[in-house]
Amino acid sequence: MSEFTPRYLKDYQPPLYRIATVNLQIELEDRDTKVTNTMQIERQGEHNKPLKLDGEKLTLLSVSVDGVELSPSAYQLTDSELCIAVDKASFQLTIVNEINPLDNTALEGIYKSGDAFCSQCEAEGFRRISYYLDRPDILATFTTKIIAEKQKYPYLLANGNNIDSGDLDNGYHFVTWHDPYPKPCYLFALVAGDFDLLADSYTTRSGRHVALELFVDKGNLSRAQHAMDSLKKSMQWDEQVFDLEYDLDVYMIVAVDFFNMGAMENKGLNIFNSKYVLADEKSATDDDFFNIEAVIAHEYFHNWTGNRVTCRDWFQLSLKEGLTVFRDQQFSADMHSGAVNRIRNVRLLRSQQFAEDAGPMAHPIRPEKVLEMNNFYTLTVYEKGAEVIRMMHTILGEQGFKDGMALYFQRHDGQAVTCDDFVSAMSDATGVDLSLFKRWYAQSGTPIIDVSDHYDDAHQRYSMTIAQRHPDTADGQPKRDLHIPINVELLVESQVRDKQLLQLTQSEQTFVFEGITSKPVPVLLGNFSAPVKCFYDYSDDDLLDIIVNADDAFNRWDAGQQVFARQIMQLLQEQTHRVPDTVLSALQRILVEDGDNALRAEQLTIPDFQQLADMLPFVNPQHLVGALEQLHLQIAQRLATDFEHRYHTLTSSTFAKDGVAIANRALKNVCLHYLGYTDKGNDICRQQFISADNMTDEIASLHVACVHNLPCKQTMLDEFERKWQNNSLVMDKWFMLQGRQDTDEVINSVKALMQHRLFSLKNPNRARALIGGFSQGNAKHFHRGDGQGYRYLADQIIALNAINPQVASRLITPLIQYKSFSQDHQKLMLAELERIAKLEGLSRDLQEKVNAALQISA
Repeated sequence: MSEFTPRYLKDYQPPLYRIATVNLQIELEDRDTKVTNTMQIERQGEHNKPLKLDGEKLTLLSVSVDGVELSPSAYQLTDSELCIAVDKASFQLTIVNEINPLDNTALEGIYKSGDAFCSQCEAEGFRRISYYLDRPDILATFTTKIIAEKQKYPYLLANGNNIDSGDLDNGYHFVTWHDPYPKPCYLFALVAGDFDLLADSYTTRSGRHVALELFVDKGNLSRAQHAMDSLKKSMQWDEQVFDLEYDLDVYMIVAVDFFNMGAMENKGLNIFNSKYVLADEKSATDDDFFNIEAVIAHEYFHNWTGNRVTCRDWFQLSLKEGLTVFRDQQFSADMHSGAVNRIRNVRLLRSQQFAEDAGPMAHPIRPEKVLEMNNFYTLTVYEKGAEVIRMMHTILGEQGFKDGMALYFQRHDGQAVTCDDFVSAMSDATGVDLSLFKRWYAQSGTPIIDVSDHYDDAHQRYSMTIAQRHPDTADGQPKRDLHIPINVELLVESQVRDKQLLQLTQSEQTFVFEGITSKPVPVLLGNFSAPVKCFYDYSDDDLLDIIVNADDAFNRWDAGQQVFARQIMQLLQEQTHRVPDTVLSALQRILVEDGDNALRAEQLTIPDFQQLADMLPFVNPQHLVGALEQLHLQIAQRLATDFEHRYHTLTSSTFAKDGVAIANRALKNVCLHYLGYTDKGNDICRQQFISADNMTDEIASLHVACVHNLPCKQTMLDEFERKWQNNSLVMDKWFMLQGRQDTDEVINSVKALMQHRLFSLKNPNRARALIGGFSQGNAKHFHRGDGQGYRYLADQIIALNAINPQVASRLITPLIQYKSFSQDHQKLMLAELERIAKLEGLSRDLQEKVNAALQISA
């Protein structure tokens, strides 16, 4: 296994050269696309060091300086770099090279997605298009001329505004695009193909007319309207909330099937995985509609938080991603139920990001060291990064945060900056000292806060002592105390008597509340005000009190999660443990009373395997799966009548897409999941599948049939395939659910499905659906005691290493997070990691993660 050299944040140096303008001419062909790149380059400062340009998988044809072609002896060329000695302070450099899009299975640079050409340059993909200073602090003005066969590729798209077009000889044509806003090369985009076009327009608050163009594969136009509506909502929201308008004449979105990410915010030309664009009631679930709206918003919001102000270096990735995730979360909360959105954010954080913090790839939201940048598009950078922004919003208040945003853009529009620059703008705009708070950017791990209290009846005084501690993490970084905002409300005799924002800035602090007439129940971390684990010695009655009486909907949900977790612990200790009637009564009350059914659906959903595994070091995964099944089974059987009655009251004869209907479907399908444990589950599940007039209900019934291994399962799977075999996104769901089947033969089934005519490892969505559906969604069979689940995943990782290292790197996560499990399972997982480590030609993407996992096992 070869060794790669890591990069360190502390070693950052400003560039020796800058690129002012870029003129690209790209002549598209499947295997020999010709790229002519003419750049105006300026030396920075007084030095005589050579110009070193990044380049990978390129065939160099010529190099010219100020129109004079250089001989090969005038430059040095390696597999990753072109080095040129130029004795000029300012010069024009023209480089001509060829690339091979058709065989580019890594999907970085320019590649073929079906019949279309497509690009992906973040983080370091532009070096696969042309030799360049491929770093985010090089901001240049781009002009791009694309040439291709007109019949095959009638649409030729790039960043900015269309400034020229015309026909050429031999059936070719060209389009020239100019982006007036300087940008780093990671925001470059190119698409060429034959699409259906959904055209619309938007008029900004200041009166600017913007053409909106959404390109989809032929035949998919009817599934594009929701994405267009979501774009216009996003544009309006950003104007109303942050006073930010769009700045080009056209905004384009292109949906492609082969894409490593969810979407990419390239300036003026967003390229999307088609899964986050295409939707209609028949083929998309309620979650699909929600996710499309959220991802469209996220990429649009990047126009300012990422494009107009970008990152100085990739260590600052959370500057744009954490901030933009926070913005899209706020947007979604305004469009839908704020409480339910917050709960889903926290569920994701606890089940996956907390595990990342506890695993071998633990890193701060601003990492100190990077081997392969693609590995740091993580939940820590995105989701925990968003939580850090949210804490600033909590500390500064709504108006203070907006003032900080305004100052940030005023200072840094058109610049590549750092996380420190953002925090400084927030602090300077409000006068709030955030110097201690900045430690969140540099410190890995999930903090723990321990809360104890004392009530003085004679003086009606309540004291709460909060201490923070910071467990060691795999990166070995020293830990220091953080600034942690903690929203608190006090329940006194089941009524809310006091609400405060407490600011924990020391290792331990005591907060005093006066005039409290009896010992209260503290309700902690309202709206999950900080990404921490919080421990307080609640009684069961305290938690039930919070579930019923707390003002904060997040806390009501969270108290229920703690009740569920306690029952799991009891079942792990004693398999015959019987869930108390008080718990079942609380669940019954949630189930039968009227209210926000989307919130009730969340309250009735038990924490998932990964979240519980993160709470329980050295747990036998099979024992944990068994405890989860027992808890579901007891709740289902003892409340069976209530679940069945509630299910039928929520079954509507006509489909609707409003918030109430979506909430009703959410609760109905939670009921269906519990009914799957009862003797009526098969018939109810089969009937829902037959009568479903929407994908939410159809896929929910198929999911229940698979995870419960109901008799109706195979018939439903076969019918679903016949119905949807021509819809690739729906078939992704079909592949995913088969990986989640509860049958001892599931591994053989998954292997057989890899030979299915619709399966290809080269399709990231399909690979993630089947392989990820099994390894990340089927804990019972992935963690088999014989290690077959681990072996299957390792086999696919090895195969993907040669095809698409980014996909391989993302799929390996369940293997490297072995520390929570018992020694026998750890040995089996480590054996597979060691097998991968010995692979000849192991990619940087995988090597970094495998090495980290093996190092912490030593």
